[in-house]
Order: sequence, then structure tokens, then C-alpha cells
Amino acid sequence: MENKKKRIWQVAFLALLVIGTVVIIRQQRNMPYQHDEGFIFGTVYHVTYQHDRNLQKNIEAEMQKVDDALSTFNKNSIISKVNENRPVELNDMFINIFNLAQNISKDTDGAFDITVAPMVNVWGFGFKEGTPPTKHVIDSLKAFVGYDKVELKGGKIIKKDPRMMLDCSAIAKGYGVDVVADYLKKEGIRNFIVEIGGEIVSSGISEKRLPWKIGVTKPVDDSLKQDQELQTILNVTNKAMATSGNYRNFYYKNGKKYAHTIDPKTGYPVQHSILSATVLADRCAVADAYATSFMVMGLDKTKEILKKHPELMVYIIYADGLGNNKIWYSPSMKEKIVE
Repeated sequence: MENKKKRIWQVAFLALLVIGTVVIIRQQRNMPYQHDEGFIFGTVYHVTYQHDRNLQKNIEAEMQKVDDALSTFNKNSIISKVNENRPVELNDMFINIFNLAQNISKDTDGAFDITVAPMVNVWGFGFKEGTPPTKHVIDSLKAFVGYDKVELKGGKIIKKDPRMMLDCSAIAKGYGVDVVADYLKKEGIRNFIVEIGGEIVSSGISEKRLPWKIGVTKPVDDSLKQDQELQTILNVTNKAMATSGNYRNFYYKNGKKYAHTIDPKTGYPVQHSILSATVLADRCAVADAYATSFMVMGLDKTKEILKKHPELMVYIIYADGLGNNKIWYSPSMKEKIVE
């Protein structure tokens, strides 16, 4: 008799469990996806997430925290005050990104460097005007460019030269994506995609009940940006993705095509053939910084870095000796390629 009662209770419990699961799944399927977009960090953002109410104000508040710490366009940000040698109290966001940037700089032997902006700027103007900077100008800039000439000590940024300026644009967007993704997870949201200026974190499934898929744009000579042909499509569910590459902004030397990427150590444009580097990682700030690094390092050195970091997945588009686009990707990336 007791065994019979026990079985009845077990059956009842299982029935309730099944019914509860069905109700939860039905609620999740019926719950709408919110679509937010706007402008931050000098670029456009898009956030899609499954939730019963809109959280755009809270999402933008999270982005604003990153802007207040790391945006050089914000004259009152922490990084702007550091650059102008004004008194400032560093917060956790600034310290975390500064330390991450320095670690990646060491790991890549200076290919990633948040002090390189003066060199990038002088070459940018040179390309536009058709008059590249002279050796004298480059040499003079070297005095205040170099990640090893700046350090965090006693809660302050110490520069070897007061003219040194920090620019986190090659890591801050990715970090901003991470911050928003972390906020959504804290709210219990499992299905979302966050994109800021092309840097992405995704989780769960899309409105179509499918994994999130993102296209990698084919590098083409198209200054008007009218050609959006895709090189490939990647499954980026539960991953962060960042792409670096001057897709439509090349220069030619001896008949070869190069992206406008400046090597922080030499002060000159890199002389290799990588046109774009896409990185998948667990954190978008990491993907962002390494994508920039690989543009500077070239394919052979990138492969060496990947031996130390098997957690990184990389998809590279480069130009061969005849100027044709070729691709190379790490073995771990193969499972992410949809087509």
C-alpha cells in the first residue's frame, strides 16, 4: 500500500514538473524581444534581448559609465583628465582596462599599444594629403609613444613624458559590449546580442529560435561603402567577436595592397598582407585588442600567439602576392563557420 502511495506521489510530482516546464517554455516563447539602438563612443550600438520590458535607459547608463572612464571624446572622462595631466581619481573600470591593455601589449611584444594615437593621427593626415610624415617627425613622436613608458603606480598613471596620451579606442568598445552583456545576465536575460561599432557579444538564441549568426564583410575597394558582400558567416552564440581591418582604406606599394595599420614600435605602416582579422573570445575586450594586434603582427606572428592562446579563435583575410584575397583561420574556428 505504501509503495502504491509513493508511486502516486512520484507520478504527481513528475506531472507537475512537466506541466511547469511546458508553462515556462511557453512563457519564454511568448516573451517579446526588445530592440534598442543609439549612439555611444562615437559610433552606433544595437542591443536585442528577450525581456518583458524595455531596459534601454539602464543599458545606456551602463554604457555611460564606460564613456565616463575611457572616452577621449568626453572632455570630463577619466582618460581625458589623465591625458591632460589633471588630478583625477581612477575607478575600477579604468584600472581594469589599463591593466588588460598593458598585459596584452606585453603578450604581443608591443603590437597592441594604447599610447600609439599620435603616430596613427600623423599618418592619417599624411595619407589624406598625400604627404606621409618625415622620418624626423616619426622619430620625434617615438619619445612619447610606447606602452612601457607609462605605468599604474599608487593609484595614479605615471608617464615618462607628460605629452604621452592614452587612447583605448581599440579596446573600449569591446569592453563596453562586455559591460552591457554582464548587466543583461544579472537581469536574468539569457537570449541577447549586444553590438557596439561592430564588436559583439551574444547569448542563447535569436527571435527565430536559432543561434546568433554574424557575417564577416569582404574587404573590397569601396570608399562609398555600398558593397557589403560577405566573406563568410559565423555562429557566434555564447561568444564575443571583434573584427579589425581597414576594409575600404588601402594603400598600394610596389603593386601590393596594404591596410592602413601603424606598427607602434616602428612608427610606420606595417608591411604585411593582412586586410582584416576577426577574433572570437570569451570577453569582447580581449577579442577587440587581439584583433588589432594581429593586424599589426602579420600572419606568421599571429600563429605564434595562438599557440599560447588556444582559447582564441581567429579568421584572417589577407592578400596574396598577386593581390587576390585569401583566407586563413585557426582550426578551432572551423566549427563556427556556417558558410
